[in-house]
Amino acid sequence: MNPIIALVIALAALVIGALAGYTYRKNNTEKKIDRTEEYAKRLYDDAVRKAEDYKKEKVLEAKEEILKAKAENDRERAENEKEIRERRNEIQKNERRLIQREETLEKKASNLETREEGLNNKMAELAKQEAELVKQGEELNELKAKQLTELERIASLTRDEAKQQVIDRVQKEAFHDAAAMVRDIETQAKEDGEKKARNIIAMAIQKCAADHVAESTVSVISLPNDDMKGRIIGREGRNIRALETATGVDLIIDDTPEAVIVSAFDPVRREVARLTVEKLIMDGRIHPARIEEMVEKARKEVDNQIREAGENAVFETNQHGIHHELVKLLGRLKFRTSYGQNVLKHSIEVSHLAGLMAAELGADVQLAKRAGLLHDIGKAVDHESEGTHVTLGAELARKYHENNDVVHCIMAHHNDVEPQTVEAVLVQAADAISAARPGARRESLENYIKRLEKLEEIANGFDGVEKSYAIQSGREVRIMVKPEDVTDEGIKVMAKEIAKRIEEQMEYPGQIRVNVIRETRSTEYAK
Repeated sequence: MNPIIALVIALAALVIGALAGYTYRKNNTEKKIDRTEEYAKRLYDDAVRKAEDYKKEKVLEAKEEILKAKAENDRERAENEKEIRERRNEIQKNERRLIQREETLEKKASNLETREEGLNNKMAELAKQEAELVKQGEELNELKAKQLTELERIASLTRDEAKQQVIDRVQKEAFHDAAAMVRDIETQAKEDGEKKARNIIAMAIQKCAADHVAESTVSVISLPNDDMKGRIIGREGRNIRALETATGVDLIIDDTPEAVIVSAFDPVRREVARLTVEKLIMDGRIHPARIEEMVEKARKEVDNQIREAGENAVFETNQHGIHHELVKLLGRLKFRTSYGQNVLKHSIEVSHLAGLMAAELGADVQLAKRAGLLHDIGKAVDHESEGTHVTLGAELARKYHENNDVVHCIMAHHNDVEPQTVEAVLVQAADAISAARPGARRESLENYIKRLEKLEEIANGFDGVEKSYAIQSGREVRIMVKPEDVTDEGIKVMAKEIAKRIEEQMEYPGQIRVNVIRETRSTEYAK
């Protein structure tokens, strides 16, 4: 083929291809433009629609806010109008009240003017009457002076002498009447006082129902069998010697079947020994080393019992604030007896009795109860220290900062000092009641009767004695003497001699009061 023709054909093909490509690209571009315009139009339409929706929503919200604001304004306006109406009503009421007050004040002012005028008239009348009375008084004074002068001339007595005679006569009559009245009042007061005292004591005893207590100086321990006695004694008696040495008591092992007796005057030691033996019996291993271990455990247990007993006594009597050392000493009284009576129970009973009587008499109840609880605290240490339990108790109370009134009650409960307060007397009475009631202290009826008979026998052995009575469980003896044989001075000497003879011939707990009574009567008859 001719190269030129081939070149032309190639150029023609190239032109045609270019035209075809251009046409194709143009068509694609137009299509893309159309699609883009259509998409843009859709976006625009969506934006317009969303804007319209947003606009409508905001318009609705604005309308709702406007409606709410309008409703709130309406409510506030209604409340303001209501408040205005209420204030207006209140103002109207106040105005009416003021008008009424003004009218009342006007009426009162009018009445006052009327009264003032009436008072002025009355004052004028009174002034006239006063002038007339002054005139009449002067006339009466002149007349009285003339009468007195005439009476002095007739009676041959001056005015002062006559007055003195009248005064003397009135004084004599007044002294006579006063003496009779005083005697009647004293008699009535004595009768009423004795009756009230009996009622108070009886009521206190009835309200305080305490157990009858009688304890001994021995404790009996039951054994499971008689073979246990040999184990307690041990080989050549080494176990029983170790027990007695460690506890300080006497163990009595005799023919009594299945029993061991622990004997000791110290109740704390006796309790330690009893617990030790019981623990050894339960444990089964009895030898000196084990005995020492059990004694130590028993001592700790007894110490705990002492502490608990003291705390329970304080709690039962409601006497808080007592020093812990005093509380511990109170607990020791659980293992202390006085003539068979448990001293801790006795102290609690005295506290209750003193408090009940103080309440009836209007005295200090808490002071009476506290002093009653602590009155025998010295008995917890009287076997360790010199002195009476009264002195030791007062020293302990002072040492642990108890009230001076409590110390005085402790000192006075056995008349070591004279009672100066009502509470001291009540503690003294409560102590006597608790110790003297039946069953409180161990004493056989035969010995009791013998003691009363011996007291009366000693009293009747003196010249001039008419009758004698042993009362208050032998704590007091009253002797009636013949007034013609014994003088007032003689009864003092007789009382001392009877008390001295009782001390020489009798043995008794505590103290015995000797009252010698001489009665003189004078009888007259009015005719």
